[in-house]
Amino acid sequence: MALTFKRLAGLVILCGLSLPAFGQSVRILGDHNQWSAYATTESAGRICFAMTTPTTVEPRPEGYGEGHFYITHRPAEGVRTEINIVAGYTFAPDTQATLSVGGQAFPLFTRGDAAWLADPGQSAAAAQAIRAGSTMTVEGTSERGVRVRQVFSLSGATAASRAIDSGCP
Repeated sequence: MALTFKRLAGLVILCGLSLPAFGQSVRILGDHNQWSAYATTESAGRICFAMTTPTTVEPRPEGYGEGHFYITHRPAEGVRTEINIVAGYTFAPDTQATLSVGGQAFPLFTRGDAAWLADPGQSAAAAQAIRAGSTMTVEGTSERGVRVRQVFSLSGATAASRAIDSGCP
């Protein structure tokens, strides 16, 4: 996956960085089938993340932009294996989404077009399921009340996870 402007904008949202500073410091750690791994440095320290885009989105919500799924390490902040999605559409307020992989379901809290694990203590279990699975789905409700299902390939997730583990030990 090349670092396109859309992906860069998604990364800016994920990391809360300004575009000019961020755009100068992103380094690709590797492309791994459907996943890519990146590293960057900001004032709080090094950040490494693996990301992918959905293979299918059904139904495609009105105004849909490109969605991204991330696994992020921020060692200086003590954050390891943070699960995050930027859906490409706005979630309905006060709704949960669900990450499903390998027969396991993980609730996600939503805000705007983003979602995170409702229980961050499940990060290791979710990451393990992702590494062991072949596909995962994220289901959420759009601001227009439409139930949206995004399917992601997990081909390359293990290699991308290893790359961020090495990049941010």
